[in-house]
Amino acid sequence: MKKRQLGSCVTFFPQPTTLIASCDDEGQCNLMTASWAGIVSKTPPTMAISLNQSRKTYENIVQSGCFSVNMVPASLAVEADFCGLKSGRDLDKSEVTGLCFEKAIHIDAPLVQSCPLNVECRCIGEYPLGDYRLIMGEILEIHAADEAFGGDGKMDARIFDPLVYLGGIREYWNLGEKVAQAYQDGLKLTPRK
Repeated sequence: MKKRQLGSCVTFFPQPTTLIASCDDEGQCNLMTASWAGIVSKTPPTMAISLNQSRKTYENIVQSGCFSVNMVPASLAVEADFCGLKSGRDLDKSEVTGLCFEKAIHIDAPLVQSCPLNVECRCIGEYPLGDYRLIMGEILEIHAADEAFGGDGKMDARIFDPLVYLGGIREYWNLGEKVAQAYQDGLKLTPRK
């Protein structure tokens, strides 16, 4: 496969689209779209998000010590894009988009009701990266849509329909079809003795 060099950049790497929900000291909730989010540890369960330190969401997390990460389904691409374009200092994004909140169990930040997967996080540290801050959040609870689970308890990932952001071309995509079973199909390549 012939390849071209793109230099030092963050272009083209597929990223999950998430809505980060937070509240300020007065209880005003804010939403921000973030694609720099992911699981960084299993033990302890930890997520990391990277935010510009000038953002209202960053200010809220510093004040409150918590946030929620809400996985955006493909059906909410327009609403998520809007939440990444406007500042919570200027308007109430949930009011404009029609996105509703529900109460979390362990934190003061809300969950986005129409997102099929919500993660409650308590801030446990941050790392400076230029104008950005890598914020570590201990996962306190995960909320997953009931309809994603069949009678046998197995999860149907198609229900989540996660939205993926491709920064280099500034496009949103959904995932498509399952192509392999993790921790199982790769075993087919194990050399036989």
